[in-house]
Amino acid sequence: MKLFVAFLLIMLIGLQYRLWVSDEGVRSLMSLRRSVATQKAENAELLQRNTDLAGEVKGLKAGVAAAVEERARYDLGMIGPGETFFQILDPPTNPAPQTGASAPGSPVQRTAQ
Repeated sequence: MKLFVAFLLIMLIGLQYRLWVSDEGVRSLMSLRRSVATQKAENAELLQRNTDLAGEVKGLKAGVAAAVEERARYDLGMIGPGETFFQILDPPTNPAPQTGASAPGSPVQRTAQ
């Protein structure tokens, strides 16, 4: 009888090891669940992108002038007749320091002699 109990105890330990530690156990299951959750999030993102693109294609196929014009302005830089193009540049973030003479428009510093 003691031999049978020892055998059952060894079998229980072996099965617990396979369940918790081995590659086919709980660790693998948790890893697969994380992978599935990541893939579902990526799929939802791509589905939204596909929906947006499908709407854009539908508008372009329908020949809606506003959609075609918007796409041409955005992608090709189209300027309509009677329009004037203005390009506004941001000022430089780090102007080069002036050496020697003072910069135009700045007060002149004088030193006492």
